Amino acid sequence: MKYKIDAAKELYQVLKDALSLEKIERLLEKPKHEQHGDIAFPCFELAKAFRKAPVQIASELALQLQSPLFAKVEAAGPYVNIFLNRHHVSKDVIGTIVKEKELYGNKEFGTGKTIVIDYSSPNIAKPFSMGHLRSTVIGNSLKRISEKCGYEVVGINYIGDWGTQFGKLIAAYKKWGDEEKVKQNPIKELFRLYVHFHEEVKEHPELEDEGRAWFKRLEDGDQEAVVLWTWFRSESLQEFSRIYELLGVKFDSFNGEAFYNNKMDKMADYLENLGLLTESEGAKVVSLEEGMPPCLIKKSDGATLYATRDLTAAMYRQGMYKFDRALYVVGGEQSLHFEQIFAVLKKMGYSWVEGMSHVPFGLILKDGKKMSTRKGKVVLLEEVIAEAIALAKQNIEDKNPSLPNKEEVAKQVGVGAILFHDLKNERIHNIEFSLEHMLKFEGETGPYVQYTHARACSILRKSDFTPDNVSAALADDTSWAVVKLLESFPKVVETAFERYEPSHISKYILDLAQAFNKYYGNVRILEEDEGKQSRLALVYAVTVVLKEGLRLLGIQSPDEM
Repeated sequence: MKYKIDAAKELYQVLKDALSLEKIERLLEKPKHEQHGDIAFPCFELAKAFRKAPVQIASELALQLQSPLFAKVEAAGPYVNIFLNRHHVSKDVIGTIVKEKELYGNKEFGTGKTIVIDYSSPNIAKPFSMGHLRSTVIGNSLKRISEKCGYEVVGINYIGDWGTQFGKLIAAYKKWGDEEKVKQNPIKELFRLYVHFHEEVKEHPELEDEGRAWFKRLEDGDQEAVVLWTWFRSESLQEFSRIYELLGVKFDSFNGEAFYNNKMDKMADYLENLGLLTESEGAKVVSLEEGMPPCLIKKSDGATLYATRDLTAAMYRQGMYKFDRALYVVGGEQSLHFEQIFAVLKKMGYSWVEGMSHVPFGLILKDGKKMSTRKGKVVLLEEVIAEAIALAKQNIEDKNPSLPNKEEVAKQVGVGAILFHDLKNERIHNIEFSLEHMLKFEGETGPYVQYTHARACSILRKSDFTPDNVSAALADDTSWAVVKLLESFPKVVETAFERYEPSHISKYILDLAQAFNKYYGNVRILEEDEGKQSRLALVYAVTVVLKEGLRLLGIQSPDEM
């Protein structure tokens, strides 16, 4: 909060012999009750320096503090309560937003720096399920938040396009596949074959050997295996691109696991040359600190593993992008894996590993259980999106049938409902999949925030408001609640980045939407009096910040709903 820093500076002028500016900033609090002002300063730590009771210090300090920024300063027991000058602050905050528009809240601490974000990363030849949603939308939001903080961002979709499962898929296609069926509906048919393979393995375990044999042929460059794998991959990427377009998600690189096939031996040799590889039961490992299992680099048969590939990818990405930070938006169950990866890179002597972070998240559960692709128990994301859009369209037909661009608005609202349902939760928590809750159009939902934005836009249209050279000064309680929230947006952006937590943005815009709707219900915004332009400027500022907050979550903001 900008004004918290300003208040700290005023206090420092009086207290510089006793406390540092930084200490004063840390001590300042937000009062629990609005009648106690906007900022509170506890005087307990001054008792020793001044040899007085905190209550007496507060009483004397309240009389000494004078500033145009403060409307009133009063002592309340051992606290000094500061009431900000509402006219001054509202004029400043709204004026800044009117001037900066969508750039409001931008930060510069990432300027000149690069951040690489690894997110989404579905496996080819499998449908895009609800299980892939979390990594995709959290990563996409962190990409947007990082850009707002000044970073050059590289979004990487580390496609799962290699491994034994592709040997199994080729074996299944060779046994039961039909080329025409695959061409007609590639992902659905390939997924059916994959699930069928695992059902048959229960009765015929020898099929596992066939799958491994086909993968060995693929690794050895067998022409038939490579042609089938290339076909499966191409069809999958086309399917994924359609889903990403619906979600409004973009990437800068689709280099998947297979991209690193010809680079891993070099990385393993490098570990060997550094003297970090040791043998354990015929396998090659890197021993790590006590309490952490060794990192397996090569199996006894010489095969590489996920760790080998991720180490290779990290070194490639640093060489390619010279990143300052690298984020892996991957489920919480992979935490140990990333601890090992970072520990090995540190042992290799790379200082840039300090900028690498695993950004874990919880699962989307169905009936309390993890969704399983192998067993075919998945909820397809495309079906959920289609249902959400249909529901949004029905809602529009019921409430605003004459709305222009109904199809486009329904898409924005339906997709927004799905994204917000995920991003309003702290990422580490598991989410129970519930189409009913996800698609509600009231309460703590994306459509509620979108509707609030559309309502505010409607007010501006009715008044023919233009935000040029507006000088807004407001002092009533309901507008003050909105102004204080608007003022805090830049700090919310910064905190969301520091904690890699998009839910800070979603919770903030919910609070702003609720405060604005209370304002809308209590104030006659369009009444013709001297305060009308100031009220409209506040409405305009709300549209700017709601739209930008939604954008940071990857959600669009219809002007009409």
